[in-house]
Amino acid sequence: MPGKHTAIRTSLLCGSALSLLFSTTGFAQEVDLNEASPENVTDTEAFSLDPIIVRERDPFGEDADRATAIYVSDATLDRSRLGDLRDLFSGLSQVQVGGAIPVAQKIFVNGVDMLNLAVTVDGILQNNRAFHHVSANAFDPGLLKFVRIDPGIAAADTGPNALAGAVVMETIDAADFLADGDNFGGTARASYADNGSTFGGALTLAARNSGFETLGYFRYSNGDDYSDGAGNTVPGTAADLKSGLLKFAYESDQGHRVELSGQQLIDDALRPYRANIGAIIGGRPVPETRIYDTKRQNFSLSYENTQATGLWDPTVVVGYSSSDINVPDPFGSENTTGTWSGKIQNTFHLGATDTIDAGLDFYDRDSDYFDPFDGRLQESARNIGVFAQGRFEVGDAWKVSTGVRYDAQKFDGIGGFSDDVSGGSGNASVTYNFTEEFSVRAGYSHVFGGIQIEDGYTFFNRWDYTGLEPSTSDNITIGADWVSNNFTVGGEYFQTKIKDARNGGGNFDFESRGFNLAGTYGWVNGFLRLTYSNTRIDVDGSPADSFAALDFGAPIGQVLALEVQQAVPEWNMLIGGRVNAAASYDTAGAFSDRELEGYQVFDVFAEYTPPALQGVTFRATVNNIFDADYADRATYGADFSDVVPLKEPGRTFIIEAVAQF
Repeated sequence: MPGKHTAIRTSLLCGSALSLLFSTTGFAQEVDLNEASPENVTDTEAFSLDPIIVRERDPFGEDADRATAIYVSDATLDRSRLGDLRDLFSGLSQVQVGGAIPVAQKIFVNGVDMLNLAVTVDGILQNNRAFHHVSANAFDPGLLKFVRIDPGIAAADTGPNALAGAVVMETIDAADFLADGDNFGGTARASYADNGSTFGGALTLAARNSGFETLGYFRYSNGDDYSDGAGNTVPGTAADLKSGLLKFAYESDQGHRVELSGQQLIDDALRPYRANIGAIIGGRPVPETRIYDTKRQNFSLSYENTQATGLWDPTVVVGYSSSDINVPDPFGSENTTGTWSGKIQNTFHLGATDTIDAGLDFYDRDSDYFDPFDGRLQESARNIGVFAQGRFEVGDAWKVSTGVRYDAQKFDGIGGFSDDVSGGSGNASVTYNFTEEFSVRAGYSHVFGGIQIEDGYTFFNRWDYTGLEPSTSDNITIGADWVSNNFTVGGEYFQTKIKDARNGGGNFDFESRGFNLAGTYGWVNGFLRLTYSNTRIDVDGSPADSFAALDFGAPIGQVLALEVQQAVPEWNMLIGGRVNAAASYDTAGAFSDRELEGYQVFDVFAEYTPPALQGVTFRATVNNIFDADYADRATYGADFSDVVPLKEPGRTFIIEAVAQF
């Protein structure tokens, strides 16, 4: 649901930034983001990679529980609008995306599968599990304006089942495309990529009048199978995506805002037989590809008062999200997972900086699987939670955030199994500023996760649930940050332990631990950002490979991401590039028989804004410029000699045109 006081001007094209670095620099604040114009747009965009920009648009961005939050930058979000989730998170070493194609892309945060995080879009819970070969969280970056990740420790008001943190996403609004005084506008985009001969396009139309707003968005992408870095065609990778969003809103002069939105994503093309794997060597004979008929939907209805202060500031949201994954051949398998969820909360503003959020939330989740051999198999989980989260500044040096929640869940499994479980969760985060330049921070959370619904395609009608326990987790972060003028640097140690994580009919213990480093440097019309992560995962106390960690996490090891951009105002240009790299890594897992290979991938881009064509931008990009032949570190199976992992595209030239009107 849109956060209070977060109106964003068209020139920003919606977005967010990285917040591993937690203090505001005077350099970033010198740019007025709400006054971009054709004359200064390149100067503004030069700062759009800065982590400070989006953090300042988060109403709780300066609070202690946001100290480790990751925000996707304006620049990254804008350039990924006709791309996929890997484009969206490419500059963040903490967040890895494996799978290469949208239907199979899985997101990992600090090595933990996003299935173990509380994920919301416009306040509505996601994580509708279907099949371990496809993603439970396929999103279109083109309809997103805000993405925040809370790795490890999530506030109590973020939602239930936040075992390893939370992901918060918000979709675009009409106001994001309309300048002051305008009642109609929008954006049109078109692109072509030579690798796979892929055409893409998106159109956004926005209008408002007398407090009423409406927005319509449609995107398509169509092409052929792409080639990997070795020049081999990768079967089942042709783009075939259709996505749409329709949103209506009304906001009164007093700030009362009601918003209704619905979105849908469809991908129904031929995919690899196991969608997230290139092939299995020596396994049973299977077709090279098969249809994965995939449809995701999300609907939300919300109320807030954008002008509320004092002790009465309510928020209400209710909605439904679903994921349909049907595989007509072989077997005629069908799986639908749907979640009704909602939240009622009030923010008590105790002063200029101190608040308490308190309320109630719920979800009602069902998974229905059918094929002619097993018949119909179903699981469901229903949860009610109450929560409170306080955020305070204590003196000039301390910031404290602490919260509690209690959840009661009813779980129904296959064969008439039923169980009622409940438990409490708590979190505490603190930051201490030794000086204006140097601060330290720490956080801890204990989370009740309940019993999670399994992947529908792995439902087994003879599962024995008698030993199934609700999961719990413990998360720790310890870090420090330093800011000096235009330079920032920060780092942290993290640890997530999940006890009784579910896999099939049994429980396992999962752990992810490691450290992250990040730095940024800004100069006149330019910006650089570097992030580095070193992550290790264990299952039941032993090092885990990608098979042992399935649905829990992924063996990541050491990864690095670097992004840089430079505006050239005299040429009306913006140029830049990025590097994503991973070191070779031996998982030491019981099942793996080879180490994960290292790689370095280089991308470059250039944007040109013709002075004679106001609101028009042309962009040229070369991805994987040196034709690296690789599978992303988070892609399943690269640590097994009998698995051909799903390779990423080789060198790809992309041209894109963007017109704002």
